[in-house]
Amino acid sequence: MKSLMITRLSGPEALTIQDAPDPVAKPGQAIVRVSAGGLNFADVMTTKGGYPGTPAAPLIAGREFAGTEEGTGRRVMGYTQWAAFAEKTAAYSHMLWPVPEPWTNEQASAFPVNYFTAYLLYWQSGMTQPPAAGGPQPAVWGRTPSSVPPGEARQPGSTPRVLIHAAAGGVGTAAVQIGKLLGVEMYGTSSSDEKLARVKELGLEHAINYKRHDYEETVKNLTHGEGVDSVFEMLGGEHTAKSTRCLRDFGRVIQYGTASGNQPRLDLRAMYAKSTSVQGLWLSYLSQKREIMEPAWQQLSKWIAEGKLTPQIGHVLPMDRAVEAYKLLEAGQNYGKVVLQISG
Repeated sequence: MKSLMITRLSGPEALTIQDAPDPVAKPGQAIVRVSAGGLNFADVMTTKGGYPGTPAAPLIAGREFAGTEEGTGRRVMGYTQWAAFAEKTAAYSHMLWPVPEPWTNEQASAFPVNYFTAYLLYWQSGMTQPPAAGGPQPAVWGRTPSSVPPGEARQPGSTPRVLIHAAAGGVGTAAVQIGKLLGVEMYGTSSSDEKLARVKELGLEHAINYKRHDYEETVKNLTHGEGVDSVFEMLGGEHTAKSTRCLRDFGRVIQYGTASGNQPRLDLRAMYAKSTSVQGLWLSYLSQKREIMEPAWQQLSKWIAEGKLTPQIGHVLPMDRAVEAYKLLEAGQNYGKVVLQISG
């Protein structure tokens, strides 16, 4: 089968299309004929060996896909750690979801990583019901059904506020759509007024062009010095500290990436001042926990059925232009999702 191979861990230039053996399903896995693959910043990091757990090269790229399940013929979208960008991939059945009837394969391939990440960002912020409500609570969160979600420490009756970095990206556009459904007041950053205008059409109230305005000062001014309840942060470096200073009392930064390539920095003084915190979210880890993923899918699929969620796709490129696609994402020039066409 044709596959997109990472021949060495030296960046997108090391990507090339090569023949590879067909995958063999392990117990609990299904084989999927892949039509399209969703590109994530984690894929860019993987080409450089910067993503945790990256195997030695050569390896097949990709972690998100849509296609047809062999044996059943059903259209599915799915998530796997590696080897999604090939004509066939093997994925665990609990990490496959049915493609909504009106969606294209390109739309379906843009869903799993972005929308599960965005939903769980709100969950960890205490702005939605915990995915496992009514069932056993995952020990990783360290709270029980009777405990108060951290985001509910705000003043009773106040509207929750969120600052979404890279609001015009894949996770960002998903977070804006979900935030609108949850009744959250949203502040979003991007490098382009044009991209921010498109995100405002999705429901973003406060658009901040970080190349023209300091987002820390802007958030402070717009909230009259109070700040936001949560920041969805995937840049790392100094932005973790800046984001902490954007919080109001008992708020939290949810760190789900380090796109800048720099380790997150903390401003402990700011954290002490308002009893704020920084918490991590890693979908690679959470995706293995059915008690989290299945209830999250129940809510997401309900919104999909109601026509309230639509993956935002900015670019669709054939697999032989993968290097271009990766560099587009690496440079932050995309709106929404960058998708690769794997096969017809």
